[in-house]
Amino acid sequence: MSPKKTDSLTARNVKEKRTEAPNSQGTGVDRLIAEQARDALAVIFAIRFVNALCVRTFFQPDEYFQVLEPAWQLVYGDNSKAWLTWEWRNALRSSIHPTIFAFGYFVVDSFWASYNVPTVKAKWLLMAPKVLQTVFAASSDWYTWKLAEKLYGPSSAASWAVLLMALLNPWQWYTATRTFSNCLETTLTAMALYYWPWELLGIEAEKKDESRDSSSLLKAPGLVNRLRASLILAAFAVLLRPTNIFVWVAICTLVLTRFTLSGQSPLSQKVLLVLFREIVFCGCIALGASLACDRQYFGDWKFPPFEWLHFNVTQDLAVFYGQNDWHYYLSQGIPLLCTTMTPFALQALAKSLDAEASYSVTTANTLKALTFVVVTTISTLSLVSHKEIRFIQPLLPALHILAAPYTASFFTNLSTTDASTCPRPALRWRRKPLLALALVVNVVIGGYLSWFHAAAPVQVISFLRSEFERVHPEHLHFGRSSQNATAPTEDGADELQELFALFLMPCHSTPWRSHLVYPSLSARALTCEPPLHTAPNSPERAAYQDETRLFYADPVTYLARDMWPRDGPGEHMARYIVGFEGVETPLRKYFDSAGPGGRHGIELREVWSTWNGLFTDDERKSGRLVVWETGFYDD
Repeated sequence: MSPKKTDSLTARNVKEKRTEAPNSQGTGVDRLIAEQARDALAVIFAIRFVNALCVRTFFQPDEYFQVLEPAWQLVYGDNSKAWLTWEWRNALRSSIHPTIFAFGYFVVDSFWASYNVPTVKAKWLLMAPKVLQTVFAASSDWYTWKLAEKLYGPSSAASWAVLLMALLNPWQWYTATRTFSNCLETTLTAMALYYWPWELLGIEAEKKDESRDSSSLLKAPGLVNRLRASLILAAFAVLLRPTNIFVWVAICTLVLTRFTLSGQSPLSQKVLLVLFREIVFCGCIALGASLACDRQYFGDWKFPPFEWLHFNVTQDLAVFYGQNDWHYYLSQGIPLLCTTMTPFALQALAKSLDAEASYSVTTANTLKALTFVVVTTISTLSLVSHKEIRFIQPLLPALHILAAPYTASFFTNLSTTDASTCPRPALRWRRKPLLALALVVNVVIGGYLSWFHAAAPVQVISFLRSEFERVHPEHLHFGRSSQNATAPTEDGADELQELFALFLMPCHSTPWRSHLVYPSLSARALTCEPPLHTAPNSPERAAYQDETRLFYADPVTYLARDMWPRDGPGEHMARYIVGFEGVETPLRKYFDSAGPGGRHGIELREVWSTWNGLFTDDERKSGRLVVWETGFYDD
């Protein structure tokens, strides 16, 4: 080989090595970032799993009756004695949400089907929803944090503040791992906001010439795929909770009007056509999946958002569950949702129009859009009479992101631009006493609400399930293979002909079949069906009284007339009666030898009671929760 050719090959090899070096270096950095991201996600998941295990209190009935009860019925059939409320009988709810948890029940049931240990299986069935909800809660934290890194820069003080606020927020600790549809809606919203191509709100002014090429924005790496992911997630969030559409109407309004936005508009006729095409395409995918799932669940073609609007808006039945002042979300919603970060969230909402002074065009426009989403959603929902804090929970990721820079600058010496400086300034904490106080307040609120407040309704179900396992060990077997829950058990014993527990307390005050578990454990509770048969503002609706109200209006008369009438069929006598201590006096009056129920020969004996918290929003739930044994049955 000639010296010239050798020199040429050597030079080429050197050139190739120089070219490969940056690429290999970049690959190594990307791999390190990916590993750090996985580690961070694992830590977030571990924290949320501990969170799920620490939540042992009762918050609101929807956690059980809008998700776990229909999920239980999906797996164990119509004879499982799951309690399906009127919303499910009238197809107001999307079946997608309970189907997810039904899958968790299915996995547990399949694993334990070959083992003759129903008590262990029951414990795993109780754990399955916690594990699934842990995934959703961790995903919400993760995607909120990653969106913050997009806006404020990786490893910036503001992005870390977002993650810490999400993990230390007492409202998040109290609700994030509960199986509310609002919690899944929050996760879907956070994910959709992360994937949304915020470049659609505006681009740098110097890129104006490039923006005239209508295809330049669409050719950005992964932009269309990100748009599709965002639209599909948003569509499922809207199908799950129709009010989520306010979030996306607000964003699309800003995209089209560019109200208060900076930079140059990237929109052209071609871009708008692509947007319209993707909205229709992704919407059809989500809608098709939802219709198919609901068709399988309800046995007929149903569209729950339409039914939801019909009953809650046209029939005005939401008012039946309470009315609130117009300022509820402002005076109570945001302070309870944000707790100690409320001042920073309000400061961020007030100063969002000045964002372009500190951030790039994309970041400034995104912060304005998130502010617009918060303001318009709260304003719209404030027009509805029935309000709950959960209804604005999907705004929490946006509030965390907006408040983060002000929180970080208040408690540290770092700003949002410190991630790009080299070397980075050393972290120094400021106002340490205030920071310590805020952390203590968060821990106390989150700990009390999750561990102590209204824990009795969950604990009493555990007590009753344990008693049933003790008294009737031969009636514990259940599973998908036995679709008829009334079939004889393996040892030939017939179904129990007893009412094991009677709940004389406000309707839906405890979990139900998802925690009672065993189909043979027969239970009865007061109901509170809304007046579906009455017209809005009619005298019939004004005079309507549900079963719970009838009982509390005159407990003794209700028991004598409706529960155990002397001259007609009534309920079986219960082995245990469950109620808050306020019903003890009328109960004993009814069962007194001279009372209407004296013929039963019942002498109530208190066998279990526990404290239910420092306060309550319903006086009927005040005091201890008590279980009385009637002595009607022999063990």
